[in-house]
Amino acid sequence: MVNYPKSKKSYCAGNCLTYVNHKVVQYKSGKSRLCAQGKRRYDAKQKGFGGQTKPVFHKKAKTTKKISLKLQCTKCKRVKLSSIKRCKHFELADQGRKKSKDPTW
Repeated sequence: MVNYPKSKKSYCAGNCLTYVNHKVVQYKSGKSRLCAQGKRRYDAKQKGFGGQTKPVFHKKAKTTKKISLKLQCTKCKRVKLSSIKRCKHFELADQGRKKSKDPTW
């Protein structure tokens, strides 16, 4: 389980050119376009009789994915992407670990 802060001080290569606070969000890929060249080529090849024309990948080996983060500068709104290591559970935390009110010892 990885707890990552929602804001992080990082270098901004935009107008700032200094270390500024960045808002952290987990990267999510956008909607795939129907008119992209690869998609048009694939659809044209699939058309008609003959079944599946391109190989379908079945030998999945990895159980986790690398986490991609989107960092947005709070001053100039410039966005940069960064990645962290593989993990099964990822969470954006507010601030550190919460301490319990009643200590148990």
